[in-house]
Amino acid sequence: MNEQKDESSDQTRPSDFGPVPKPKSKTNKFAFLCAILASMSSILLGYDTGVMSGAAIYIKEDFKLSDVEVEILVGIINLYSLIGAAAAGRTSDLIGRRYTMVLAGVIFFVAAVLMGLATNYAFLMFGRFVAGIGVGYALMIAPVYTTEVAPTSSRGFLTSFPEVFINSGVLLGYVSNYAFFKLPTHLGWRFMLGIGIFPSVFLILIVLIMPESPRWLVLQGRLADATVVLHRTSDSLHDAQLRLIDIKQAAGIPSDCTDPIIHLPKRRRGGQDVWKYLFLHPTPAVRHILISVIGIHFFQQASGIDAVVLYSPRIFEQVGITSSNHKLLATMAVGFSKTIFILIATFLLDKIGRRRLLLTSVSGKILSLISLGFGLLFVNRSQWAVGFCIAMVLSDVAFFSMGMGPIAWVYSSEIFPLKLRAQGASIGVIVNRVTSGVVGMTFISLYKAITISGAFFLFGGVAVVSWLFFYFVLPETRGRTLEEIEGLFGNFLWKFEKNNNVEKDDGGNGIQLRSSNLNSTV
Repeated sequence: MNEQKDESSDQTRPSDFGPVPKPKSKTNKFAFLCAILASMSSILLGYDTGVMSGAAIYIKEDFKLSDVEVEILVGIINLYSLIGAAAAGRTSDLIGRRYTMVLAGVIFFVAAVLMGLATNYAFLMFGRFVAGIGVGYALMIAPVYTTEVAPTSSRGFLTSFPEVFINSGVLLGYVSNYAFFKLPTHLGWRFMLGIGIFPSVFLILIVLIMPESPRWLVLQGRLADATVVLHRTSDSLHDAQLRLIDIKQAAGIPSDCTDPIIHLPKRRRGGQDVWKYLFLHPTPAVRHILISVIGIHFFQQASGIDAVVLYSPRIFEQVGITSSNHKLLATMAVGFSKTIFILIATFLLDKIGRRRLLLTSVSGKILSLISLGFGLLFVNRSQWAVGFCIAMVLSDVAFFSMGMGPIAWVYSSEIFPLKLRAQGASIGVIVNRVTSGVVGMTFISLYKAITISGAFFLFGGVAVVSWLFFYFVLPETRGRTLEEIEGLFGNFLWKFEKNNNVEKDDGGNGIQLRSSNLNSTV
């Protein structure tokens, strides 16, 4: 399965189709629509995350829960999501990306019904278990599908949509908290959780009008169907032809094969022996990719974003906001900040690149977290500290949304080779959810042990380490086709290379590895 790319493949490029046409300046409208529809599953994920921050206040009161039980209720969905994340890659290889999204919608629907009707803590936890499986599916499938459909020129822009919709879902969760908090305690939280059935039904219906991923279609030998999708989602006919050639070569299909349907051995359709080639016998490039994906997802969550999103009412209570009405309003401000600032990443990912935006984002988070720690340290001694702490909370989620949030999903969904992509991306989801679960389930205990200011100093220290990791390990991928990106990986000293095997990328975003011996495919 480890076979070198045919050297002649590099010649099956623009010259085969005449002069390279100038790319369209506008995003392909059909690809844009597909990205929006695929990202709808992320709204459900965001809603389940955001709504629990306020609902937990009333659930605690209704069921007479302890702080530890609240921690578990809020954070354990991330651990439950490991089941969905582990199954999603294999599922999407078997039944396709599109029907995997339908499955995610069905799971979210069932979860919303169970949580809305829960009569006790155990029943509610079972509903959270089902929702967690849906979270695992949604986190993996939305960015993978969008990455595989999007043309190279706007891949970063379109693949950031799932994170945009996650943030929109979080904001809707906060709005739901505020809309229903005046209802009787035993009804308010049920409406907050149960209303999630409506976007679930909408997701199930809209996915049925979407096309299947062209890369999955090629892996099934359905070349004619893949060609139709590529023609509709590419910037030009020329671009569609080049994308098809690259995908066929990555799948081990001769580039000159024009049969509408071909039979591929089962082992070449994706999903076969993937774990062996990821963990037991990875190429240097795959090993570098795997470390990059694990690192970017670990640091995204270990820097404490879910502590802010899930426990913002408690944080605001610490700075002196005691009214439930005011706490929920301040929490809605967090949701607005998180949602608005992700638009910066959406429009800049394909203009200034992943690395520059990511490093800027983390730098802002470091400053915000350390400043928040100092503000919380003095909040009881000075009135100015209250407003300062609120500003730093908003700053933290803003900097997260403008880079670290969406780029983790964009980057991890585009760097794996085609045959490893779905299950490779699920590894990132697993790491992301485990880390998020640990943060969510321990934050109350953590700030009681080392003070709330100490907790944010700790998150700031983690962010410093993450900046160093991103700077030295992650190469720029902007402007590369999915099939070219593997060649950027395989040498951890790429930042220090000064010979003929490296080059600046076309955006001037740092040294990029260009080595022919890394172009092996799995």
